[in-house]
Amino acid sequence: MNETRETICLFAGTTEGRQLAELLSQAADLTVCVATEYGEVLLDGIPDIEIRAGRMDAEEMAAFFGERAFTRILDATHPYAELVTENIREAARRCGIPVTRILRDCDGQVPGAEYVPSVEAARDFLMEREGNIFLTTGAKELSSYVGLDMNRVWARVLPTVSSLEACAAAGIPQAHILAAQGPFSEEINLAQMKQIGARYMVTKSSGRAGGFDEKIRAAKAAGVLPVIVGLPDQTEGVSLDEAVAELSRTLSLPGRRVTVCGIGPGGADCLTAEVKNALLDCDAVIGARSVAESVGIGKPLFFEFLPEKIRSVLDAHPAIRHAAVVMRGDTGFYSGTKKLLGALDGYDVTLLPGISSVSVFAARLGVSWDDASLVSLHGRDADLIHAVTSSKKVFALTGGENTPAALCGRLVEFGLGRLSCAVGERLSYPDERIARGTAEELAARDYDSLSLLYIENDAPDFRVRHGIPDGEFIRGDVPMTKAEVRAVSLSALDLPPEAVVCDIGAGTGSVSVECALTAYAGRVFAIEKEADAAELIRQNRLKFRVENLTVVEGLAPEILADLPAPTHAFIGGSSGNLRDILAALLSMNPAVKIVVNAATIETQAETAACAKEFGFAVYETVSVNAARSRRLGRYHMMTAQNPVSVVTLAGIPAGGEPA
Repeated sequence: MNETRETICLFAGTTEGRQLAELLSQAADLTVCVATEYGEVLLDGIPDIEIRAGRMDAEEMAAFFGERAFTRILDATHPYAELVTENIREAARRCGIPVTRILRDCDGQVPGAEYVPSVEAARDFLMEREGNIFLTTGAKELSSYVGLDMNRVWARVLPTVSSLEACAAAGIPQAHILAAQGPFSEEINLAQMKQIGARYMVTKSSGRAGGFDEKIRAAKAAGVLPVIVGLPDQTEGVSLDEAVAELSRTLSLPGRRVTVCGIGPGGADCLTAEVKNALLDCDAVIGARSVAESVGIGKPLFFEFLPEKIRSVLDAHPAIRHAAVVMRGDTGFYSGTKKLLGALDGYDVTLLPGISSVSVFAARLGVSWDDASLVSLHGRDADLIHAVTSSKKVFALTGGENTPAALCGRLVEFGLGRLSCAVGERLSYPDERIARGTAEELAARDYDSLSLLYIENDAPDFRVRHGIPDGEFIRGDVPMTKAEVRAVSLSALDLPPEAVVCDIGAGTGSVSVECALTAYAGRVFAIEKEADAAELIRQNRLKFRVENLTVVEGLAPEILADLPAPTHAFIGGSSGNLRDILAALLSMNPAVKIVVNAATIETQAETAACAKEFGFAVYETVSVNAARSRRLGRYHMMTAQNPVSVVTLAGIPAGGEPA
């Protein structure tokens, strides 16, 4: 990179002008020319720049350029300042200095808007119609509206003496002058339109950086007709991004920053001070549409939420030197921030936490949340029923198909409809609502997509049980693995919470139920070929409230092809397909851990042969010989159960140890 320090003249007075001034202040000897006092205000706080204020014609510009011997000139004046741009080009041509015109990003036509070629044409259009008018075209052209009934007109102008004098000269009532300095958010625009009862808004297509998008969105929300003065001539020049890309090839520009901001539940009042400061300091805001629009700070918005798309926006817009990526809630609590960080390599990244919606909801309800289970069902799966049955309190983030009503319906399905619940809708927004009732009552209502669910259980069950008594299961005439054998088998499986288990030949589902209770953060598939047995498993699933248990009707090994790769498997019945089942399980996961219950000598022999053939790293057998007492008159006699061999098999993952 060429480190030669350049002497640059920048014509500013716009948002783009300030961005360039900040960017170049440390990289070049910079003189910034502005025409008005407001242009000077825009440059407040930028160090190491020289400011020249006041208007110049082409002759004055040429003399100024020649005196300072600038190496290049940048024209970042307003898109409608066409005469100034013409003068800059002529003066630069005379002095032989290259000039770059910075074009503003002016979007295409707005559907439903009224386009007119000039301010005078806007006046003529409005004179033929009734209703209040919101003028946002500035003070310089107020004289062009003479002829309108100024009692209908409210003018938003800069808070300068010259602007106020122009309003007075045009005959605008003092109470109708909205003197304020932008940028203006959608919310501010909307509030002003409603305050004056506007039917029309006159604006110029000043582009994203000029707050055009925020005005148009506010007009749409207020039912106001935009009257847009024709597009400026932008046929010659480059975009701000193209200009910055070119400057970066010859100048040492500051590094690029990304601040990932947690914005809390969404309402502006819940933004932290450091997040507000980051939003005010940034060049652009990136985030999901509903999130980015909610911050309302008048900055350019890019509506992307996928990490790779956010990275693409940053790479495509080198002029964005400091981007604020906004995330609903807190950046460290069920946030997309974790995945985003991997996509931001090369950028200077700062994380700013936000107020979690759970924290806000708990405060609204007057309850603590340090002793609650937190479950997110917003775009993801989770076992809500386990959390509810094992916890006194549960806060659930909802979203998509997992609406509060749907989740309450799941509670009812698993026999928990009596539990007390609350739904918090649009927390932190002006129309926030909280509904309370039982799960059964709340399941019948509709809720906003921005909602949380709170559930209280006054009788949680914290136990992890192995060898649940046989009598607690709904049994029918289907074979069942007895409690003693079940306890040894579950111990041999040694399931972690996130295990994925296939129970093949599940019978009544007694092993499936205990696997699901143990692997509460995983999934259990109960595979059963008999329809009456599958129905019993479904009944036991509801009785024991194991939402992570899925009943699969079919015959192994064929049915396994439709299931995710298991980490563990239990084979209680193979229907003569033991070898093929073991081969299929190994093909799905070479490290799978398998427990086989062999009640016959033939099954034991076949299991031993398969263990040798497939080369399992672990092959262990435990013979379970249990006897239960039964009453015989005044006495109790031990009655032997059928002996069962519990065989443990385990493969070896690539480069690892057996499970």
